[in-house]
Amino acid sequence: MPTTTTDEELMLRYRDGDLRAFEELYGRHRVGLYRFIAWRSPRVDWVDEIVQDSWANLHHARNRYQPDASFRTYLYQIARNRLLDLLRQQAPLLAAELGTGTDGRDVFDALADAAQDVQTPDAALATKQRNDSLHQALAALPSEQKEALVLHQFSGMSLAEIAAVVAAPVETVKSRLRYAMRKLREGSLSEQG
Repeated sequence: MPTTTTDEELMLRYRDGDLRAFEELYGRHRVGLYRFIAWRSPRVDWVDEIVQDSWANLHHARNRYQPDASFRTYLYQIARNRLLDLLRQQAPLLAAELGTGTDGRDVFDALADAAQDVQTPDAALATKQRNDSLHQALAALPSEQKEALVLHQFSGMSLAEIAAVVAAPVETVKSRLRYAMRKLREGSLSEQG
């Protein structure tokens, strides 16, 4: 398929039964979706399940797809909703494991922050050190700021796309990004000093 074909056109083709269109969409978005969930999931063992469920949910919802927003926004909303569902289902158990209250927001923040410490065993030392520093800096951010930053910097989403995924106004997303970047800069300056 030509690379000039938009994601939305591919999804419409997939909706109409074109499996090659799905293969192209999967190829374009599998890494970004995986990274997004890996950064947000409190447990490493959930990442593959959430990503797989997201693609399966996309498949099941394909007949209802309307290109009202970008395809990527649509896909990431499916994945984010699956993660939130799993967090709600597991909140009491996970809260007990972490020794936190049962408030879903507190549990979500605590779990997401705890997930940032996980490193792959085959990571090189230099990469591990850079990742650890980045994880620590991101872990210090409030959940909403962290989510906006990950979607913007690591998934390449526009402000409008992020606003659609997190169900917040664009100005709110801008503020979250601005505060996140300020906190990251302040953190890196204090480490140097």
